[in-house]
Amino acid sequence: MLHQLKAQPALIDQVHEQLVAAIAEGQLQPGQRLTQENVADLLGVSRQPVSHALQMLKRRGLVIEHGRRGVAVAPMDGAQIQNLYQVREALDGLAARLAAMRVEANLADNAEIENLKAAFEAGNVLDDKAAVIDLIKADVANHRALHDLSGNPEIARTVEEHWPQFMRSMAVVLDTSGHRAQLWQEHEEILSAVLEGNAELAEALARGHAKRAGEETAVRVGAIE
Repeated sequence: MLHQLKAQPALIDQVHEQLVAAIAEGQLQPGQRLTQENVADLLGVSRQPVSHALQMLKRRGLVIEHGRRGVAVAPMDGAQIQNLYQVREALDGLAARLAAMRVEANLADNAEIENLKAAFEAGNVLDDKAAVIDLIKADVANHRALHDLSGNPEIARTVEEHWPQFMRSMAVVLDTSGHRAQLWQEHEEILSAVLEGNAELAEALARGHAKRAGEETAVRVGAIE
């Protein structure tokens, strides 16, 4: 939840990070209007860092202009979501391939391997009663751990910018138990291929996972639009 912040040199970044998290986690819904005044009151800060933070959000496409003195949370765009998942398909496939190759060559750090296993298990134990946001966070943690295991930090850095868009769109497809079960079944298959050092299979599974997720999410978001 949003909470008041202490004044620090990096206050603009703190305001920006809280707003990004609130949008990604669905606390701030598409179309919801934000003004400098109400955000400043919510966070207990002056309007100046809020103004700068909202400009940063506009550049990221997370908010749009709404009237003379405010912005609104940007609507979700099915076409944009599918475009982003097409990029994820290539990057996740590459990450899985590189991770499997590092495991096979005994170049992977044991801590990175255990981190991926732990991230998978943390999501795998969530049942149908789990909150959607917990499932989303677990999914993100699993993918971040895979990106880290790839040994290529540019993969994580490239995807990081777009996690808020992925997270808020994921909520529309994680509302059914069948999809949740399929999601973690696919994660398990990718994990197994990586740990076996099977680079070709790991890449194919990761690409297929991202492709299916992107197509389904785009359809659901398009229906909402």
